[in-house]
Amino acid sequence: MTPPARLATAIELLGLVDSTPRPADATVSAYFRERRFIGSKDRADISASVYRAMRRRARLTWRLQRAGAEPTPTGLLLADMLLGEGFTTIRVERLFSGGPYAPAQLSQDELGLARRLEGRTLEHPDMPEGVRAECPPWAEPELRRALGDDFLTQMEALKHPAPLDLRVNVLKGNRDDVIARLNADGLPAEATHLSPIGIRLAGRPSVMAHPLYRDGTIEIQDEGSQLVALIADARPGQEVMDFCAGAGGKTLAMAASMNNKGRVTASDVLANRLLRAKERFRRAGAHNIQTQPISGETDPWIKRHKGRFDRVLVDAPCSGTGTWRRNPDQRWRSLGPGLADLMPLQRRLLQSAARLVKPGGRLIYATCSMLPAENEDHAEAFLAAHPDFTAISAADIWREAVWPNGGPAVPSAPYLRLTPATHGTDGFFAAMFERKLPEAATDMPEIVPDPTTI
Repeated sequence: MTPPARLATAIELLGLVDSTPRPADATVSAYFRERRFIGSKDRADISASVYRAMRRRARLTWRLQRAGAEPTPTGLLLADMLLGEGFTTIRVERLFSGGPYAPAQLSQDELGLARRLEGRTLEHPDMPEGVRAECPPWAEPELRRALGDDFLTQMEALKHPAPLDLRVNVLKGNRDDVIARLNADGLPAEATHLSPIGIRLAGRPSVMAHPLYRDGTIEIQDEGSQLVALIADARPGQEVMDFCAGAGGKTLAMAASMNNKGRVTASDVLANRLLRAKERFRRAGAHNIQTQPISGETDPWIKRHKGRFDRVLVDAPCSGTGTWRRNPDQRWRSLGPGLADLMPLQRRLLQSAARLVKPGGRLIYATCSMLPAENEDHAEAFLAAHPDFTAISAADIWREAVWPNGGPAVPSAPYLRLTPATHGTDGFFAAMFERKLPEAATDMPEIVPDPTTI
């Protein structure tokens, strides 16, 4: 494709992303799947333009509106080229050539806009901090509460694309061997810093066709997600419950930690997701997983299995603020329940899952959110309402389950908190609780003989 044709396609695709009620990655994938004539290099270039505009949307919008223009797909990409990429007006005019497969020629108003933006920077001294941070108004108060004076530094890390992380399936291989194989195959790979079973690849190469992926030796999983599964400390022979299993990534990680011994029950309200996850389980050689669709947090199945499980992981539906590096469109579009609906759902899920934990067992509450209202607030409220549970320090489990032989420290207690700027992972939170064992009777009543029987 010619550069003008790629630009025209990017404008069309960005408009489709904005108007389609589904995640951007799904829209982009479907768009290219229906247009297989677009080559891989062109797909990469077009996707980069679209995602770059989404990552800069707040700043581009502010700049456009300040210049008297609207943030249409054409306007956003025009402003991105001039402000973000340093294009000249002449270069932009050549792209908007009006030729076959090219965008229409710039109107006089658009040409005037281009001249006003040319030579200027993306950011401006008058730009509000929230705009500079690409932070939507609905999340800014909570993120400021979480991040404090580190707000801008932490938010800066969320503007950039996430790396590609892999988890080594320890049922089928070890990390050193996998790294050596990937490097030999031209995929530069290195060990992750915090996860002992993680690998980080340079760039974003396609790995799904690689033999190690096809045979289940590696899985695509962010390092932070791997750490949440490791913190659960699922052990061989245990009964483990993944209460909101979704696509099954953490289910698989826990099953591997158990060395295929014991049982993991993967539960979700979306039965179709569990059906699709079964193929992942099979490919990974995880034979100790069973699936259990449920209708919700009040499903009768939960009551019938009270007090059965050694570990219960609640990876709760959340705002996804910790994943904005991967899903920049989530900042600006509500494709599911909003925060006001998610918070009571999270409380109900945590309370319901607690019933499944046996005495001495552990409950792990996790989100991919950085908002205290979805994290610490729920953990503290749960402890206050459930005196039969006690909190376990993340630092203690880190030393016991993640790096028992010594390794990097994670600077958070009593909870696990991960952020892109501090840890290089997606944003994650995890709180760990243990159900107390029944107290043994200490005061035995004195037994007095019945004199009538002597």
